[in-house]
Amino acid sequence: MPSARTAPPRAGRAASWLPWLAALLVLAAALLTMRPAAARTDTAPPDAAASQAPLPPGAPLLLNQRRIVEFRGTQLGRSPAERAAQAQVLLRQALAADGPGQVTLWLQDGNAGLQVDGRIVFYLLPADVALDLPGQPLAAAAEVVRARLQAAVAEVREAGDLRRIARGLALAVLATALAWAALRLVWWLRRRLRDHAAQRLARWEETSANRGLTRTYAHHAMGAAHGSLNLLAWLLVLLLADLWFTFVLGQFAYTRPWAERSTQWLLGLFQQFALAVAGAVPGLLSAALIFFIARQLAQALGNVLRRVERGTVQMTWLDRDTAGPTRRVGSFVIWLFALAFAYPFLPGANSQAFQGVSVLAGLMLSLGGSSVVGQIIAGLSLMYARTLRSGEYVKIGDTEGTVSSVGMFSTKVQTGLGEEVSLPNAWVFGQPVRNFSRLAPEGRFVLHTAVTIGYATPWRQVHAMLLEAARRAPDVADDPPPYVVQTALSDFYVEYRLCAHSSRSAPRRRAEAMSQLHSAIQDVFNENGVQIMSPHYLADPPQAQVVPPGGWAPDLAPPAPVPPTRPQGAGGAPSV
Repeated sequence: MPSARTAPPRAGRAASWLPWLAALLVLAAALLTMRPAAARTDTAPPDAAASQAPLPPGAPLLLNQRRIVEFRGTQLGRSPAERAAQAQVLLRQALAADGPGQVTLWLQDGNAGLQVDGRIVFYLLPADVALDLPGQPLAAAAEVVRARLQAAVAEVREAGDLRRIARGLALAVLATALAWAALRLVWWLRRRLRDHAAQRLARWEETSANRGLTRTYAHHAMGAAHGSLNLLAWLLVLLLADLWFTFVLGQFAYTRPWAERSTQWLLGLFQQFALAVAGAVPGLLSAALIFFIARQLAQALGNVLRRVERGTVQMTWLDRDTAGPTRRVGSFVIWLFALAFAYPFLPGANSQAFQGVSVLAGLMLSLGGSSVVGQIIAGLSLMYARTLRSGEYVKIGDTEGTVSSVGMFSTKVQTGLGEEVSLPNAWVFGQPVRNFSRLAPEGRFVLHTAVTIGYATPWRQVHAMLLEAARRAPDVADDPPPYVVQTALSDFYVEYRLCAHSSRSAPRRRAEAMSQLHSAIQDVFNENGVQIMSPHYLADPPQAQVVPPGGWAPDLAPPAPVPPTRPQGAGGAPSV
């Protein structure tokens, strides 16, 4: 398979990625036909399962906490339970004789029996050892049972020896002292290593000139090292505890079987862990291959769509505004399918516990993630409908400002008053959106404002004054030219609306441009002695409600600019 890291295609050659995408898709389809190893080993062949006949229930023979043998066969009409009870009685009689406790094996004509000091205590049948020691002849299996019985008889004899008990107590006390000292040593070493690492880090911070990201990573690495050191210390403590427990119990005949079972349990646990790790390697390799293919597909898709975002690749069905969300959605879908394909190969995927946790997690996500999914769908709808774009000046509900970003969950709007408003996409999707930048050329925005003037003022004069105010405002463009429309003829006044476009030098915040336009309107109307009749008109006041030029610049306000010479003709407004 050729390497997936080829040179990126030039602008307009997005089709060169198609062979790589096709090859990766074919490999992914081949992986889908593979059966997980866990699925092949879950069920046994029907013939093998049918050939295993159920074994009869057994009756164990115990001596000094040790399991000697489990009787399963019937001998001379006696059941396994009766044979076990008889063997217990014979063992107690043999041990009560106070003999040397020698266990021997009796074999004759394919029969086997166990003797204690020359007395038969029980016989062995092939069915008794078929499950415990499968595949061994009766003589070899009987020898194993003889060794078990010999160890148990020796422990019974030892349990009454006061010298052995005193020796065991002394060794137990010595082992306890050594274990305590070793435990203190482990905690001391942990504390010394932690303090030494902290001192080294402090000296490095004092001498190092790097004050940026490396220092932050150093502290994170120090935290990880402390956690690893604590984990290692606790593992050593658990190992010391197991060693101490096993040694102390092994010093006494009555508890020695427990010590042996504890050691066997620990070794069995380590063996099961090692076998589980080794058995999970093929599945993990298959999952890693699936994730590698998914990563290559996601990278190939991302490279193509990033070129569309930059404008170096043109596609008829995709533009620069929707390339970004398409890249994110495509990557999410690829990784979602990769997780679904790799799930059967993960260790424990077929276990009841893993499936139960998966169902519980899915239920929690479905119940608690409905609002999140709604926000994502609304965000994608806004992106693909091209309702909003970053940098556009819009009004959504009562919020007006410049769109800074349109994300999956929310839309952020900068109002121009020192604040940024985060609007949930589901709410934005249900609100009317007024876009002041979509129809304006070159990324500019529309400016419009309304004034109400009484019917006594000629409408042509009002038109001229509003256009004059637009000409004076520094952030209003001359092309396209501003215009005035009469939007309402109310009972007491006429409503005029001035519409204009911002200039290239206008600030990004529309609020500043609107403030300058309003200031220019007030200056022009005051110069011409026309009062703005808002909000209601009841009667003409004795004096016109205008600010004379002498009061335009009080002590706390900056001086008003000197109005330019008004052109003669239709462009100006006559004085009142």
